[in-house]
Amino acid sequence: MIDVIINRTNSGSIQSFEISGHAFFANKGNDIVCAGVSAVSVGTVNAIHMLTGITPEIEHDSGLLQCVIPENIPEQHMEKVQILLEGMVVSLQTIEEEYGKHIRITFKK
Repeated sequence: MIDVIINRTNSGSIQSFEISGHAFFANKGNDIVCAGVSAVSVGTVNAIHMLTGITPEIEHDSGLLQCVIPENIPEQHMEKVQILLEGMVVSLQTIEEEYGKHIRITFKK
């Protein structure tokens, strides 16, 4: 199962996320759940960097993606970062609705 942990600040902003595990929906190379989660999450990290100039702290390995948003970034950039991250959450929740046996999303403060 893919575990997604979304870490929010007390004000509700997304500070970091971690995605780990494997969906085991299908054989490697044919797993649409893994491919969808990877495309959404890596695409979000790339969009944050390309559209805001902010470089999140990331750790990326087989079956693991950790992303931490730097503190004290300008508010105009933080608003864009949050929109992109919230869009990622919506996309992952959409995958979870259809493939809930293979992905679980947890929110933490």
